[in-house]
Amino acid sequence: MKFILKLFIIFPVISICINCTSREKIAIIFDTDANNEIDDQHALAYLFFNSNTFNIKAITVNSTINGGDIDLHYDEAKRIMQLCNWEDKTLLLKGANSNFKIIEASLNTPDFDGYKAVSFIIEEALKFNPKHKLVVLAVGKLTNVALAVKKEPLIIPNIRLVWLGSNYPEPGEYNLKNDIYSMNFLLETQIEFEIVTVRYGKSSGTDFVKVSKEEVEANMPSLGNKIKIPVIGRHGGEFFTFGKYAKSLFDNTSFYGNPPSRSLFDMAAVAIVKNPSWAQSSEIPSPIMIDENWVERPNNYRKIKIWENFERELILKDFYNSLTIVK
Repeated sequence: MKFILKLFIIFPVISICINCTSREKIAIIFDTDANNEIDDQHALAYLFFNSNTFNIKAITVNSTINGGDIDLHYDEAKRIMQLCNWEDKTLLLKGANSNFKIIEASLNTPDFDGYKAVSFIIEEALKFNPKHKLVVLAVGKLTNVALAVKKEPLIIPNIRLVWLGSNYPEPGEYNLKNDIYSMNFLLETQIEFEIVTVRYGKSSGTDFVKVSKEEVEANMPSLGNKIKIPVIGRHGGEFFTFGKYAKSLFDNTSFYGNPPSRSLFDMAAVAIVKNPSWAQSSEIPSPIMIDENWVERPNNYRKIKIWENFERELILKDFYNSLTIVK
């Protein structure tokens, strides 16, 4: 009897552990305007070097005003994948060149603008369910996600949408202004919606997660591992590591403030999906944007999550640790 009892006690524990192991990785699609700035590249590298945390289903790209057409965003994302030895491990798919309002009328045509990324988001999301959701981490405009939801509403309960965008509760912000219509469309659905705030110039948004020139010089060049075939950078030159390319990106951009610094907005969004304790979140009735201003709807039963107050030091420490290769 004692022997049978021991087996009865041990067996459930083992089965629980097996189930936990199978759910350890976070299934994620990363949707990016990779050529727009320099934070997308750092977010991508951080994602790839945390493949023990993330099950990366695809990288999808879209174009925004400052980054050129979709091919340039695709090419920049491809560079980062090559520099991180990730090119053959995850799909890279072109998404929307234009915006939601223009594209939605052609959604029933086979080759609508952005169809590759949109079709994949739908196909992948349909494999999930409301209890085990697919994370779509969008760090540009929301066009690809909105098109996918418009085309196949059945994916709505299967997605956790985490969006780096907006200065909420204040107006403005680049990602938002690139396609306000797509954001409003998604806010009117029941998709799980989380806003990772930007808030330019304030310590409460991802703008606070910034690196100084001195930090760039001290930390960036040594990051990543060496690849065999060099990658030609966005500004020219040959690069064998992500770190050297990251330094080049900083060398070709502007720094602001005192000390001169640059924010890594999108990287912070990846960080809080990895570890939610690195920011604070709260649930609010979903607002809407009218004439580029937020309109609160306190009686709205539909709730969204707002992320703010990011742990800059902890996030940057983990970023550097993740990309530091032990020789």
